Amino acid sequence: MTAGHAVETFLEMLVAERGIAANTLQAYRRDLEDFTDFLTRRKRSTDAASTADIRDYMAGLSRAGMAASTSARRLSALRQFHKFLHAEGFREDNPCTVVDAPRRSRPLPKILSEAEVEKLLDAASALPGPEGARMLALLELLYASGLRVSELVGLPLAAVTRDTGMLIVRGKGGKERMVPLTEAAIRAVAAYREDRDAFLKEGQKSPFLFPSRGESGHLTRHRFAQMLKELAISAGIDHEKVSPHVLRHAFATHLLDHGADLRSVQQMLGHADISTTQIYTHVVEERLRRLVEQHHPLARTGRKG
Repeated sequence: MTAGHAVETFLEMLVAERGIAANTLQAYRRDLEDFTDFLTRRKRSTDAASTADIRDYMAGLSRAGMAASTSARRLSALRQFHKFLHAEGFREDNPCTVVDAPRRSRPLPKILSEAEVEKLLDAASALPGPEGARMLALLELLYASGLRVSELVGLPLAAVTRDTGMLIVRGKGGKERMVPLTEAAIRAVAAYREDRDAFLKEGQKSPFLFPSRGESGHLTRHRFAQMLKELAISAGIDHEKVSPHVLRHAFATHLLDHGADLRSVQQMLGHADISTTQIYTHVVEERLRRLVEQHHPLARTGRKG
């Protein structure tokens, strides 16, 4: 089996059996194509790659300055790929089993303060016409639900129902979850619906809540990120701090700040593993530590017990 055929067969399995998202599929494809290019330069095939080849490849990524988190994702793709080749009988072993993942620190996610989020919402409320109504609806939904940006822009028209006050989200792997919405978010979406036709071609029908006239049929992640940067500038906030994912972080952290339990936040974010959600508890702890250091009188005077 050629390297290209092996990769395509593996990717077809991921789609058929795991239902992975298109963006994830493309990430796997890029990672595996980079690895097969590495093997080609060594005149090696995928069914003959050794543990030494894997380690040399990972070492090369490190020397090139790749972040440990990205290298770990590459190794995860290689492990799954070779596990598949072994299970399907294309090779007799899995050379990745004894390769250690790169050691990585887990940086705390960037977030916005509640005051900064309020500034963004005020700036969105001040925007005129259909563009303003759409921006406010997007922002209210994102901050009320903590959606991934791909989930937000791809929401179907029927996802938000005023009668239940719940948002139905289809997340990673096609798994559905329900997220309660704020009244502000429900009102913003209702107001935007009145102007939604402004984003459709004449006679165009669209199943998406946020349609566009482009090829995807809905507002793209890239365009929404641009819109958010522009909004940050108008709100007087450093646009480098603002992104859809930062607002997802803000949603989770602000909930925990106000006493939400970790399991509920996990469910709303759509995290499969609660350890992923626990990073936000460290954000809260770090903020409390800084608060004490900056404002507690004994911390300022340096008094020792």
